[in-house]
Amino acid sequence: MRILLFTGKGGVGKTTLAAATAARLAARGTKTLVVSTDPAHSLADAYATPLGPEPSEVDHALHAAHVDARVLADRSWPTLRAALRWVLDRTGLDALDAEELTVLPGVDELLALTEVARLAAEGPWEVVVVDCGPTAETLRLLSLPEAVSGYLDRAFGGVAGVLAGGEVRAVAGSLRTLAEHLSGLRALLTDPAVTSVRLVLTPERLVVAETRRTLGALALRGVHVDALVANRLVPRASRWRGPAASWLRVRRAEQDGVLAELAASTPLPVHRVEHLATEPIGPAALLALADDLYGERDPLAVGAAPGAPLLSVAADGDHVLLTIALPLTDGAALDLARIGDDLAVTVDGTRRLVALPPLLHRRAVVDAEADAAGLVVRFAEEESA
Repeated sequence: MRILLFTGKGGVGKTTLAAATAARLAARGTKTLVVSTDPAHSLADAYATPLGPEPSEVDHALHAAHVDARVLADRSWPTLRAALRWVLDRTGLDALDAEELTVLPGVDELLALTEVARLAAEGPWEVVVVDCGPTAETLRLLSLPEAVSGYLDRAFGGVAGVLAGGEVRAVAGSLRTLAEHLSGLRALLTDPAVTSVRLVLTPERLVVAETRRTLGALALRGVHVDALVANRLVPRASRWRGPAASWLRVRRAEQDGVLAELAASTPLPVHRVEHLATEPIGPAALLALADDLYGERDPLAVGAAPGAPLLSVAADGDHVLLTIALPLTDGAALDLARIGDDLAVTVDGTRRLVALPPLLHRRAVVDAEADAAGLVVRFAEEESA
């Protein structure tokens, strides 16, 4: 099974391209489910058919659904939150502190991602296409499994020593099940053989700048991006005359220049889609759009193979080098901090704790340098005292 996540800056056309990709896959007989986690829920508009929380048939081999994160939170979270509050009450925290610690920001988005995983696992689908929210929301969505796991570790790491007896077994079992589920969700998102992201953009410098930052943030999370899609290129007007044709030529030249710079800065394929005169609504129009996007190519074959592993260690004379493979861009805001056996890496405001290999636990950081290939941190050869 493959999972394709479509995201991009708001208004770039990611929903339409996700819907077109799903339509193309289904047209060739691939059992395809397309799911929207975007609160805007415009997927139904793209297919011109009503959609609900459970998959419904749109066309032959094509099903679609809207995931309503708020409804999921209202239905699923109160039970677990009550269990967490019950545990915290018995650790000596007052009622207000216990209440505050059971409020998890973003839990509705986490449940939406959980629902996507459930639909993917329970259905007969060969491919699940996910229409995610805008980039910022998607980055938060993809970081939640790790963040919530860390929250549980910090909040409940000492609970076992405080609570005892058979009365807590059910609660402990619930927490253990949640932790295992989050671990599985994280593994699903970071498996490049299963899950990949398609970043949709329009050929404008501000949008491309955000796309570059997103590439670094996703790499930091260990999430694989397999292609970029440049949408809404103005048509070429080489044979036309007049002011309108002149404007089109200037605008297209500017767009081509922006995309040439983007292509030079990343090994990922950049696929181009021209701006259509009319909105592609309905399966037939979306199939025509998919023809422009993929041509004769297989949508599942589009993309680059995963690059180097996120972390790699190598000896270098009297030092040990830790390489963190991140697509850093010129001017990227980079910050490093050593926190125990972890390295806190922050790129353009996105932070992740990278667990250092045991070999480096007792070695001091000497220096670090960054380039387009990633970040190299130099550690002392001799173990620090």
